Amino acid sequence: MKKIFAVSEDYPDLKSNENFLKLQKEISRIEENLAAAREIYNSNLKILNTTMQIFPYNIIAKRINIPKYDYFEANVTSKD
Repeated sequence: MKKIFAVSEDYPDLKSNENFLKLQKEISRIEENLAAAREIYNSNLKILNTTMQIFPYNIIAKRINIPKYDYFEANVTSKD
């Protein structure tokens, strides 16, 4: 995403193009939705992991081999 925004800085005509502005807004909206979904997922996962440590759920979880799940973290890689 940074590359797209950086390219727009180099080309003022592109930066003011209505379609490009819509694209920027849509990308920002998608990133916000992903962040919100990740937050909900991690919140529910915290509840699940905590519940699996409480009696009698811990016994049931061990018996049916429910693993402890890791939180979702976005992998942000920069390829500048």
